[in-house]
Amino acid sequence: MSRLSDTSYLRSEQYRDSSNLEKRIALHARFSVNPQNWQRWVFEQLSLPGEARVLELGCGSGALWHQNLERIPPDWKIHLSDLSTGMLRQARDNLIEQMPSAYLQTIDAMAIPYPDASFEAVIANHMLYHVPDRQRALAEIRRVLKPGGQFYSSTGGEKHMGELYELVQRFDHETAADGWYLEPIDFTLEDGSSQLGACFNSVQMRRYENWLEVTQAAPLVDYILSTVRLQIAEKRRDDLFQFVEAEMNANGGAIHITIDGGIFIACV
Repeated sequence: MSRLSDTSYLRSEQYRDSSNLEKRIALHARFSVNPQNWQRWVFEQLSLPGEARVLELGCGSGALWHQNLERIPPDWKIHLSDLSTGMLRQARDNLIEQMPSAYLQTIDAMAIPYPDASFEAVIANHMLYHVPDRQRALAEIRRVLKPGGQFYSSTGGEKHMGELYELVQRFDHETAADGWYLEPIDFTLEDGSSQLGACFNSVQMRRYENWLEVTQAAPLVDYILSTVRLQIAEKRRDDLFQFVEAEMNANGGAIHITIDGGIFIACV
């Protein structure tokens, strides 16, 4: 089983807390060319009534809501969930003062503990490729959506961060092979529509235009090492830093990384 969908690994190692995720978010925040923040863009894609019930699966640290606090309609009933209790603790810490009415709980997307037709919207922000049985999860998501409800699922395209994978391959094949987050995903902007179409009445896709111009080695090293096992990270940090700096200098002081992200909107 790929570690991308190994729930035991994800829960106990990669996402036992938000530290690895925050390193990856930080790289995007510092070096994105598109001035519109990703989470702000995702929120703008939501088209919901003023009294909607909303479920987010895989909420992580709660970034979607924390970065859009002033936009959240007061009558939305928001349920945040994640497979990792560590991530939920971080989300609670980030949101408890600003969103005291939000309900947080541990949920497996393949067995959602809500009755049929409970929500106007379900959101899965870059998480469906972590689900071992995706069609089972999609059936569950459709089940808990009300008639006319919408499922918002963001993901990456086939070229997403391709230059980063090539960079790590040039550095060391062992590190690249161990970089679980560098593995090809099986729910992409290219094939997601057909997967969703098996469960939903209509599907549309919207792309987010962006790329990174990374001008500092340390944040990129942190990103890469957040995807590999600890022993490799400790052993290779200095070597990787020197390699990234040399690559950066050889490319005029910056490393270009393609960001190919987007969101599917699937309707019941």
